[in-house]
Amino acid sequence: MKTYTFTEKKDTRSGFGAGMAELGRSNPDVVALCADLVASLKLDTFIKENPDRFIQCGIAEANMIGVAAGLTLSGLIPFATTFANFGSSRVYDQIRQAVAYSNKNVKICVSHAGLTLGEDGATHQVLEDIGMMKSLPGMTVINPCDFNQTKAATIAIADYEGPVYLRFGRPVVPNFTPADQPFEIGKAVHLNEGADVSIFATGHLVWQALEAGKILAEQGVDAEIINIHTIKPLDKEAILKSVYKTGCAVTAEEHQMNGGLGDSVAQVLALNHPAPLEMVAVNDSFGESGTPDQLMEKYGLTAASIVAKALAVIQRKK
Repeated sequence: MKTYTFTEKKDTRSGFGAGMAELGRSNPDVVALCADLVASLKLDTFIKENPDRFIQCGIAEANMIGVAAGLTLSGLIPFATTFANFGSSRVYDQIRQAVAYSNKNVKICVSHAGLTLGEDGATHQVLEDIGMMKSLPGMTVINPCDFNQTKAATIAIADYEGPVYLRFGRPVVPNFTPADQPFEIGKAVHLNEGADVSIFATGHLVWQALEAGKILAEQGVDAEIINIHTIKPLDKEAILKSVYKTGCAVTAEEHQMNGGLGDSVAQVLALNHPAPLEMVAVNDSFGESGTPDQLMEKYGLTAASIVAKALAVIQRKK
């Protein structure tokens, strides 16, 4: 098992803020919009350095999406920012009609996704957004794993033509990927080569997958671990190549089981190479108030859960 270490924990939303600051200096077409959550989205540096390229839309997320769509007609690259719940379910109609239908070059960048929003509770903990967004024709969906990868993804989507949904979070998590990493939309990142089981993880669950890999290695199980940072377009080639080798798979995500990464991987396998699959995800439930660690434990989004699913799916392939 390849060893991964980190020197600090950082929140992925700060990675977004760092990426926006860099874009503010390098790309004059980038503009930022926010729905009254500047501090939460870490936009302070961008706004301070580029006050004429920021629009405070207030608590009017639907209007923000419409404004963003309009800005693309002038050749600008709008980054519309808010909480994930408000930037997906609250404005789904506006995104579908004003952005996706006409393939507008809008970047919808959302923080506080998943259970790890924590104490704010179920009304703010969106767990359906990946499914909602990946179902829209032409929408790219990205869910990076740490500060460095979120920064790299933020910079990369500015050069990508078309609508993007970029999802990140509030809590501090291990920052273990390279600071100078290239970010290729739609290209999975292999973290560990293995022969017994494929583990496909996204977002905050990538580090948990690495922790699970260490536990499995101690039990004599050789796990292949792949970071699926782009849910759509999905790296089908990487998924199939891995499962051809291992014969079974586990998916891990901070999202509903319905509509998430697991569904996407299941479709790829069903159509091309049927194989046993287990999923680590929230199973048809809303969240609740609690600390991020408490919630991840209660809803089974942990390294231990990934280990259990890996051992179970290996038994199924025998």
